[in-house]
Amino acid sequence: MKSLRRVGLSESFHAVTVGRQILNLLLATLFDGDRLLPWRKASFTATKPLQRATEGPYTIHTDGEWMMSNVRQMRDKAPDSEKITINLGYVDLGRIDLLVQEGFYSNRSDFIRTAIRNQLDSHVDVVAKTIERHTMELGLRDYTVADLEAIRGAGEVLHVKVVGLARIASDVTPDLALATIGSITVLGALQASAEIKAALAGRIV
Repeated sequence: MKSLRRVGLSESFHAVTVGRQILNLLLATLFDGDRLLPWRKASFTATKPLQRATEGPYTIHTDGEWMMSNVRQMRDKAPDSEKITINLGYVDLGRIDLLVQEGFYSNRSDFIRTAIRNQLDSHVDVVAKTIERHTMELGLRDYTVADLEAIRGAGEVLHVKVVGLARIASDVTPDLALATIGSITVLGALQASAEIKAALAGRIV
């Protein structure tokens, strides 16, 4: 048993000795005494010296804070439709629900919108002739400050007649609206500030 221990210690000592010899050979290829050899110095010289950051202190933002600091306030998107309420009999409502259940329509609103469009398409000629007779505008009509200023400069009065959506810009003042708009007839929807609607209440047909 003692002989085995001696053999093991001898082998370990031999391995350490070999390792030291290899290390000495490597150091000899790099150094000449205490001096680093020139041809090795280039290999161990950093291409750019490291610089310690001196600026500070630093603030770590959470994702929410960072995102909120870069958010720009956006205007609320104006709705492109008007909500209406209708009353239906129970039998008609049940028929609509049956068609929705069978997959013909996605929901009740889809059925009602489709039915309305079909009815409007069947009367398209009548609608067109009526609009032409009453000289009304069809679709979306915007009225800006520049539009109303031009009308006031020309000494004219505007009579708004729209089938669809009429919008009066939010920066139009009540005084400007009263001076330039004689009447408003809108078959559809009118979008304007509460102040404008109050000022023109007597002129909205």
